[in-house]
Amino acid sequence: MKRYLIILFSSILISAITTLAIIKITNTSSDSNNSTSAGVPIQKVNLSDQLYPDFTFAAETAVKAVVHVKSVKTGIEQPYSILDFFFGYRAPNATPRDEASTGSGVIIKPDGYIVTNNHVIDGASEISVTLDNNSTYKAKVIGADPVTDIALLKIDAQNLPYLSFGDSDGLRLGEWVIAIGNPYNLRSTITAGIVSAKARSMPTMPGEFKIESFIQTDAAVNPGNSGGALVNTRGELVGINTAIASRTGAFSGYSFAVPSSITKKVVEDLADFGSVKRALLGVTMQEIDSELAREKHLKEIKGVFIAELSKGGAADKAGLMESDVIVSINGIDVNSAPAVQEQISKYRPNDRIKVGIVRDGKQKEISVVLENKGGTFTINQEDKTGLSQLFGASLKKATNESLKKYGIKSGVEVVAVQEGKFENAGIKKGFIITHINQVPVKDVPDVVNIVQRSTRSLLIEGVYSDGSVVYYGMGI
Repeated sequence: MKRYLIILFSSILISAITTLAIIKITNTSSDSNNSTSAGVPIQKVNLSDQLYPDFTFAAETAVKAVVHVKSVKTGIEQPYSILDFFFGYRAPNATPRDEASTGSGVIIKPDGYIVTNNHVIDGASEISVTLDNNSTYKAKVIGADPVTDIALLKIDAQNLPYLSFGDSDGLRLGEWVIAIGNPYNLRSTITAGIVSAKARSMPTMPGEFKIESFIQTDAAVNPGNSGGALVNTRGELVGINTAIASRTGAFSGYSFAVPSSITKKVVEDLADFGSVKRALLGVTMQEIDSELAREKHLKEIKGVFIAELSKGGAADKAGLMESDVIVSINGIDVNSAPAVQEQISKYRPNDRIKVGIVRDGKQKEISVVLENKGGTFTINQEDKTGLSQLFGASLKKATNESLKKYGIKSGVEVVAVQEGKFENAGIKKGFIITHINQVPVKDVPDVVNIVQRSTRSLLIEGVYSDGSVVYYGMGI
């Protein structure tokens, strides 16, 4: 009997241990493979916080530098009514009225310089900017460039939060980015996505010259985001949100931003000259596919094929030839015409670049001095004031009264100085320019002509009201 009890007790103990083991295994399995009501297993994965993308630093930093831009067009005529069609006169309600539109902008300097899209402010008679702290300022257009759809505004403010330009060339496919703007007037909206593609172009109207090498992302962008910031996870400005690909007019998967490599150069030109000094390579390009590679006996589907050279253009003068394949610009690989445009648009006329090509199966580099479209550039002149903007300074022909006061025969007066090359060189308000590169100047066009002929530097001579003759040197 005693032996029987021992055997029974042992059996119960073994059964209990076995049951506990089965329950333990079952619970562990349930933790990793729970079933839904449909019986479909769901895998639960525990990841460290470090494996998730963290946008908090970039978002909290960048949102303070993104502004709301409101532009007003005055005197917009309303459409004709049926009364006009039948009776030939305007209806009473056809009185011209103001039309307002909104967008976004990005503060790029603490003293109030703001970059936005040209189409946000195009044709506006009045522009206002509202900051993240709800302060509102009137904005002045420093310059605008329809070719890249970039515009530069200025507000009278100091010590503003701003974004520094990042390296859009260094963006990688699949890299996380965030878009910040004011879609549908929803202020300071932040969305996230990845870089879906680079060097994208969009269809243009016949005869319309555009430089487009967009960063494509899947961050949600809607009307009102135009001119806002595309920011990497380090909080750097890598693009200006510009357009969406949509059949409805609202976001449906893809958005496009002007790369910072283009934006930075354009705004520097607008600040210095009031317009863009645009360099051109002087080639007609064709993208390479299998059919072209077979036709032209190319060994690789790589680079961009030169179909034609502009006679006397920069590429022609440097020795590039038709049927050469461009594979790099200053060491950066290019595989499409927009990619070539993006790299060239970073430079100014007279800049020297290295163009990597493949010719007869051999790779080489050719030095090219870039030129501009018409051989000249212009500066921004305001008809109402007669002032011209150059290198951040406002210029006008010196009056007879000023010439007599200064004891000189002719010159160009510096009426105001803002951030730019003039200020960096030390030139102050009231300075009258008498010579540039030892050539006398009588009016603003003289200044332009000398600057456009200069390749690297300027020697500026002039006088101040106390009679002191001063010389300034600067690069261009």
